[in-house]
Amino acid sequence: MGIKRRHWAGTAAPLALALLAATGCTSTSDTPAEPSGTPSASGAPSTSVARVCAKPAAGPANAPAGAVTVDPAVVGDLAAKTRNSPPNTTFWLRPGKHTLEADRYAQIIPKDGDSYLGAPGAVLDGRKTNQYAFSGAARNVTIRYLTVEGFVAPQDEGVVNHESADGWVIEHATIQNNSGAGLMAGARQQVRDSCLRGNGQYGMNAYKAGAPLTGLVVEGNEIAANNTDDWERRKPGCGCTGGVKFWAVNGADIRGNWVHDNRGTGLWADTDNNDFLIENNVLEANDGAALIYETSYNAVVRNNTFLRNNWVEGRKYADRGDTFPYPAVYVSESGGEPRIKARTDKIEISRNVLENNWSGITLWENADRFCNSPANTSSGVCTLLVPKPDRCARPAIAAAPLYTDCRWKTQRVDIHDNRFVLDTSVVKCTEKCDRMAVLANYGTYPDWSPYQGERVAEAITLEQNNRWHDNVYVGPWKFVAHDPSRVLDFGQWQATPYRQDTGSTLAPRAGG
Repeated sequence: MGIKRRHWAGTAAPLALALLAATGCTSTSDTPAEPSGTPSASGAPSTSVARVCAKPAAGPANAPAGAVTVDPAVVGDLAAKTRNSPPNTTFWLRPGKHTLEADRYAQIIPKDGDSYLGAPGAVLDGRKTNQYAFSGAARNVTIRYLTVEGFVAPQDEGVVNHESADGWVIEHATIQNNSGAGLMAGARQQVRDSCLRGNGQYGMNAYKAGAPLTGLVVEGNEIAANNTDDWERRKPGCGCTGGVKFWAVNGADIRGNWVHDNRGTGLWADTDNNDFLIENNVLEANDGAALIYETSYNAVVRNNTFLRNNWVEGRKYADRGDTFPYPAVYVSESGGEPRIKARTDKIEISRNVLENNWSGITLWENADRFCNSPANTSSGVCTLLVPKPDRCARPAIAAAPLYTDCRWKTQRVDIHDNRFVLDTSVVKCTEKCDRMAVLANYGTYPDWSPYQGERVAEAITLEQNNRWHDNVYVGPWKFVAHDPSRVLDFGQWQATPYRQDTGSTLAPRAGG
């Protein structure tokens, strides 16, 4: 993939869910959160979350009619019976620990339409020897009620659906304690009611080489404590960590998941994603941002609850003296684009509760990052409006339409009817954890860039239809506009020239 994380120069009836008691600000990955059953301070009703890791659904205790029975006492039985059976076969794995041959490439290679059902207690164990559990190009494979653990996929590769084949359905599965990504994704893949926990890099890596990844559904899952191998420490700036990473996905529904205690980001859409619906999720106690939407387009983010995210990474940068407003929800070079087909033509962030996170929402553009710029960390990738990067070159880039189309623009972001609560005694901070921001850096590079100086900062702040309105703020919030040095109070934020948060209210004391 070779796509690395960006660096910035120097980033009405709201749903409320259960709050947790405050903990320390070190990594929470080893001590996953347990939601309480009480309402939050907002007084709104609590909503249940997907606790599927602690309470996995049980598979069939007996083999369905016509199924091939797989014996855990026979090493490699599942792979062998898959090879020797026709497409559209159902395999029922007896209770017990199933293993593969002692070869790193001894994985199961399904045929089109195959189904794998685990009996209660059925585990497929890679024994820290096999790299992959299920691979190949077969379409419409189903995996249900099965635990998959102990596989050692390399960085950026996955254990289940290693080749990102299309049409797979993963339901009531537990994919845990593997290296790399627990799961890859293909087009029209459905991942439902599953536990993606404790994997070395990602719970899921939604990446498919050479073809669009469309129609992805991720619903009702618990995505917890992933990135146990701490890849950002091993490869600083790699942008290769977190609960789920999405790359060039066109159409995704991310609903009803509990995304918590991941080392790094909870959900991260990075590079030419489009048409996302992110709703009714609980994103909680992730070390970094709960949600990053980066160099991407057109999304609806609604009715989610964000609790205690970014305590570790936000504090780390603040302790270094970094003035950038590192947030819980980070929109980086992403915006609404009516020319790209989607269910919306903007990024709408509405009816969410953000409570006791390290800062709130940041809208950011790096003036030096555009298609064909040496400063673009998504190397070799262009915007969805310009198919070939070499078109974004002088002199044409300095004029319409390329001046606009070669940039991933943070534009048409509509932030409304959210509730932002900050109690600094809970977060245990005195400064830099209280920011809402829209800003860019001063453009300097490369020397032929048409975006030098304050052009992008002026555009994102005043000209690209980025609006906050009709929100509720509780706590000592501050607001950043144009650049990190311009820190405003609520009145300045609402006044000319910014005119943000029309119809919004601010109660300086937290807890209401």
